[in-house]
Amino acid sequence: METTAGKIAASEAPLFYETGEGHEAHPASPTLLGFWIYLMSDALLFASIFATFGVLGTSYAGGPTPRDIFDLPLVALNTAILLVSSVTYGFSMLAMERGEIRTVQAWLAVTALLGLSFVGVELYEFSHLIAEGATPQRSGFLSAFFTLVGTHGAHVTFGIIWIGVMLVQVQKRGLIAENRRRLLCLSMFWHFLDVVWIGVFTYVYLLGMLR
Repeated sequence: METTAGKIAASEAPLFYETGEGHEAHPASPTLLGFWIYLMSDALLFASIFATFGVLGTSYAGGPTPRDIFDLPLVALNTAILLVSSVTYGFSMLAMERGEIRTVQAWLAVTALLGLSFVGVELYEFSHLIAEGATPQRSGFLSAFFTLVGTHGAHVTFGIIWIGVMLVQVQKRGLIAENRRRLLCLSMFWHFLDVVWIGVFTYVYLLGMLR
C-alpha cells in the first residue's frame, strides 16, 4: 500500500516527460492540447472566409478583376519572406533545445523582422489598391479579398507582438519550462499562418490570375 509520504512526493513531482535518451523535454501540460484546440477553431474561421471568397470571388460588379489589380511578383516576394520566417523560427527552436538563450533571441528577432516586412508589403498592397479605387465596397470580390488577406495579416501582426513578448520573457527568465512551452505554442501558431498563406497565395492570387 502506498504511504502518505509517497503520495505527497508523487503529487509534487514535476510534470515532465523524457525522451528516449533520458533528456528532459517539454513539460507535459494541458496547455499544448488547449492550444491545438484553438488552432483548429482558427482553421475553421479561415475555412469559412475561404468559402466566402469562393462564392464571391467572381462577383466583380463591373469593377476590377484579379488580373487588373494583382501584382503577382510582389506577392510572390512576400510569400518567400513569410516562408523564410518559418525557417528562421525553426532555427530558434533548435537553439532552444540546445539551451542557447542568445541564439534563440537572435533568431526570434530575425523572424519578427521578416514578419514586419511581410505586413509592410501587405499594407503597401492595400494602400495601392485603395488609391486605384479598388476598395472593399467596390465589389463582392474585393470585400472577400480584403477580409481574407486582412484577417491573415492581423494574425501575423499578433504573432509579431507575441514574439516581442517572448523576447522579453526569455531575457528576464531564460529558457525555463514555461517559456519553452510558450515558444512551442508560438511555433505552432507561426507555422499555421504559413500554411494558411500558401492557401491564400494559391487560391486567391494564382487562380485569380488564371480566371
